[in-house]
Amino acid sequence: MSPANESLSLYVDRFLASITVEKGLAKNTVEAYSRDLAQLVEFLTQQGIGAWPDVEPLQLRSYIGYLREQRLANRSIVRRLVGLRRLYRFLKIEGVVAKDPLPSVRFAAAPRKLPNTLSGDDIAKLIAHPDPTSPLGMRDRAMFELLYGAGLRVSELIGVQLQQINFDGNYLTVKGKGSKVRAIPFGKFAREKLYSYVTDMRPRLLKGKASPFVFTNRSGRPLSRQGFWKIIRAHALAAGIDKRVTPHTLRHSFATHLLEGGADLRSVQAMLGHADISTTQIYTHVDGARLKKVHREFHPRERSRG
Repeated sequence: MSPANESLSLYVDRFLASITVEKGLAKNTVEAYSRDLAQLVEFLTQQGIGAWPDVEPLQLRSYIGYLREQRLANRSIVRRLVGLRRLYRFLKIEGVVAKDPLPSVRFAAAPRKLPNTLSGDDIAKLIAHPDPTSPLGMRDRAMFELLYGAGLRVSELIGVQLQQINFDGNYLTVKGKGSKVRAIPFGKFAREKLYSYVTDMRPRLLKGKASPFVFTNRSGRPLSRQGFWKIIRAHALAAGIDKRVTPHTLRHSFATHLLEGGADLRSVQAMLGHADISTTQIYTHVDGARLKKVHREFHPRERSRG
């Protein structure tokens, strides 16, 4: 590694250590920033830049152009700029740079995509597909019920441990993004499948092996994100669901169905663990037919016709 590259990387490492300890960001977020900034350091080094004070808006515009040449999605580029903005905030506090060159760099924010959701019928088909007479099938049913019944992130689901579940109160505690702990209620269907799995099928799956994790493979190890993705995708295809189904689809459906049923936005925000309510507001999307139906039912002049 060249001295110039080492100088750039040194402050990136300090920044990553800072946000890990002080900000309590999720591990996946820190890892994404690490990869993104390593790519930027390599780009700047090739441009002959040896230190952060030497970086000008011109180099950052060139970097964005380079990312576009790599055919990265707008949202991926925006994520890199968010990480870079955090880095420059750190560098200013540390006295490494006098000012942040990013405000001079213009870039259109990525449009927010509407979440992909399933209908109630498709949710029922997905949950009913795993074989409840086998340990793995019952595990999968319990996972789907809990994911849809509590709106968990997939990282929260695969990390759930036995001590986090309260069957008497029908809720579980999870540590979400930023190491924030929240208690989430789950309904009778999720409780039924989860209790049956934990008390009956899970011991048969583990065959004497010890594990604190609720959802494991046959070896007693917790499932990986990729492993769960393969599981839910396989069941969705086998159940005849045409839509693309990802681990986040059930979380999206949980939020959307609650709001469509009349839940208030703040409560859904709390259950999802969103720090900013604007993140939750994307779930308030509704189709045109539903808007017309709501208008007919609740507008006073429409109701007076009846």
